[in-house]
Amino acid sequence: MNITDILENSIKTALKGLKLEESKVVLEHPEDLTHGDYSTNIAMSMAKKAAQNPKALAEKIVLEINKNKPKEVSRVEVAGTGFINFYLSPEFFVMQSGEILKAGKGFGINGNLKGEKTIIEYTDPNPFKEFHIGHLMSNAIGESISRIIEANGAMVTRANYQGDVGLHVAKTIWGVQRMMEKDQKTKNEFFGGLFGIGKNPRIWGKAYAFGAKAYEEDEKAKKEIVEINKKVYGRTDHEINEIYDVGRKVSLAEFEKIYKLLDTYFDEYFFESETNEFGKNLVLDNIKTGVFEKSDGAVIFKGENYGLHTRVFINSEGLPTYEAKDLGLAKIKYDRTQYDRSIVVTGNDINEYFKVLLKALSFIYPDLSKKTVHIPHGMLRMPEGKMSSRTGDVITAISLIEDVKEKVLQKMDDRGMGRKEQGEVAEKVTIGALKYSILKQVTGKDIIFDFEKSLSFEGDSGPYLQYSYARARSILRKAKDEKIKLNSKKVGKEINTLEKMLYRFPEVVERAGNEYSPHYIATYLIELSSSFNNFYAHNKIVDKDNADSSYNISLTEAFSIVLRNGLDLLGIQAPERM
Repeated sequence: MNITDILENSIKTALKGLKLEESKVVLEHPEDLTHGDYSTNIAMSMAKKAAQNPKALAEKIVLEINKNKPKEVSRVEVAGTGFINFYLSPEFFVMQSGEILKAGKGFGINGNLKGEKTIIEYTDPNPFKEFHIGHLMSNAIGESISRIIEANGAMVTRANYQGDVGLHVAKTIWGVQRMMEKDQKTKNEFFGGLFGIGKNPRIWGKAYAFGAKAYEEDEKAKKEIVEINKKVYGRTDHEINEIYDVGRKVSLAEFEKIYKLLDTYFDEYFFESETNEFGKNLVLDNIKTGVFEKSDGAVIFKGENYGLHTRVFINSEGLPTYEAKDLGLAKIKYDRTQYDRSIVVTGNDINEYFKVLLKALSFIYPDLSKKTVHIPHGMLRMPEGKMSSRTGDVITAISLIEDVKEKVLQKMDDRGMGRKEQGEVAEKVTIGALKYSILKQVTGKDIIFDFEKSLSFEGDSGPYLQYSYARARSILRKAKDEKIKLNSKKVGKEINTLEKMLYRFPEVVERAGNEYSPHYIATYLIELSSSFNNFYAHNKIVDKDNADSSYNISLTEAFSIVLRNGLDLLGIQAPERM
């Protein structure tokens, strides 16, 4: 039983002793630590029903609690107009530090979702197009949520759904054909290299941009692209098939390099080429049931009937749209993984689209619709004048990572590391800075990436957390060199802020899992690191002449464990040295 359960039971027992109805107990941490470790407004919420003054009722509840006060609590007080504040005992905090050392990597993990199968779909880059900063944002959020859900006990399948057919592919192929017509050099860029596989994925992005522009501006080109799209679906043209196969292979290989750089992986890959026919048939089969209807040669879902908007599921060319493919994907995912819950992470620009999709799904597969959770995120943007994309209008993930890493290396010039170690640490700091900038915000909000703030070794940043961890590890190495052993028994009775922060981690993990919100962990880790750095500034931790030195070292070890565990849930690596 954790401390919140103990306090909740104590309050409910007190209410029972006062012959009051049992009520929902809400426990919170006061912002000011001098006001206790937990606070509840139970007396205020029950006062009207009990026909009593809130403060007087709070005092009666406290008297009841004190009759059988839990050993983990040192005192209980009434504050303000009826808040009840709990102060935990010094022994509790010391015991918790010892528990962290015992649990190690397991500290913070719970079994709340034990036995549940969750599939989480995120990132979803499209072959033939660039892996841009929007994909970077989806990847950071999806990977962190995957780790958090796992920490809450679920069996998680990481899924990546990629659009390897569709108009964007046809636009790219059209662009490739026209660019190859210009000269042999361009042709070699696409088909040169080992075994005839083009080596440079970025030229495929240029071909897409070329084709997309022509599609919008040139009616003849648009018709040609529409015809290519049909041939891609039907695999009816040798040259188009050849270009398609090369481009798909190059794109997917490039994506894998980026996933490795981001310390992420996927258990299942789904492609539009495998969902399109199944999705199309689902739509056609449900015209007779009234879910879909024909309109001007297309097949639509009349969203207006449900307070939404109408969307096309099969276009006038007879091809399935994203909507139809996504319908098929839901069932294909289920057939492959038998999920209890399906989480889909996307940009918030398709919020309305997703509402229509889920409504249509609810008529065809009602159980799957109920099991689906859509988590939308905002956009990642650059401040004007601080960033110029190396690829034109699209800021790619790689270009941003390279720019950030360059600035990190500048800051690390005098760190006294070898070139190899410096490069490895710089990479971890770069990815940490980017991920933290994304994850510290509430998921649905847009983010302006600020280079200076994001790369600061002080304050609200990923590098600050990583530096705090490296500092703790440095202290522990020094203690080991001086042969001072860890000891979780404390001599003094005074409890510091660090001790008051460490034990909260499991609560934060649970809340982040319940609300799909990594920002709770990010915020907690900043507060935790701030408390450790304050502890470090006011104490000589490695000190043989101090009776509490062994305990302070064990507290430092406990801090490093919690911080490392928290960073891992954010998908951020913790360097031993910086």
